[in-house]
Amino acid sequence: MLECVINISEGRNLELLSDLRAAGGPSLRDLHADEFHNRSVFTLINDPEPLSRDVHALISASYDALDLRLHEGVHPRFGVVDVVPFVALEPVEPARAVELRDRTAQWISETFGVPTFLYGPVDGVIRTLPDVRRRAFDGLSPDFGATSASPKLGAVAVGARPILVAWNIWLADVSRDETRALAKVVRRSEVRSLAFRAGEFTQVSCNLIDPMVVGPSVVYDEVAARLPEGGEIVLAELAGLVPFAVLDAVDRRRWAQLGLSEDQTIESRL
Repeated sequence: MLECVINISEGRNLELLSDLRAAGGPSLRDLHADEFHNRSVFTLINDPEPLSRDVHALISASYDALDLRLHEGVHPRFGVVDVVPFVALEPVEPARAVELRDRTAQWISETFGVPTFLYGPVDGVIRTLPDVRRRAFDGLSPDFGATSASPKLGAVAVGARPILVAWNIWLADVSRDETRALAKVVRRSEVRSLAFRAGEFTQVSCNLIDPMVVGPSVVYDEVAARLPEGGEIVLAELAGLVPFAVLDAVDRRRWAQLGLSEDQTIESRL
């Protein structure tokens, strides 16, 4: 089986999100929406052909319903459908993830006229998503489609990558600059991190690239140890699903503190 974790630039319109959830069909296993990011993460898991069908349906519904020109939110984005990574859940499937990535990227560009950038293995090297965001249209041309972004739909990054864990720490009484400093402290090859203002709170938003090496407990403890006076962690949360092995590597007594639960594992949704 393969996973596809589609990031859509909409996190506030609950009626629309319900329609998009339905478009995800039987492959849809989880939806995480954030009103401050104005972004939603749709996790789809299935065998390649039904997964491809449901990915196409969800992307089509998103492009029909949304307009990037009307979007506002704290999270960086360059498209209505912003990121479409395919993930091999079995060691023998990385090539299938790359195949689905390439087919989907070409289909998006041909069907909707949206410039499409690949990430993951490209021409014998690994192109990262941060590299695409940094260089898109400025030193990096789209792999498929037009050479400039669609005003309404933007552009999209379609990837093939290993499993990662999207995980956020919410902070109270910590300034934006202090939150940026905390995000910098935890950032390394195994952890990508950004700092955001989220209403009355701030947030250290993390992608745990190698969660079996640097997991949520390590990042949580590093942030907790460096909180400014008066600051506190009010919440830790997953954005999407996590392999059970990541939970199993953490003391069960800390699961609630870290925003982890067996219900949010990939295995529990299959």
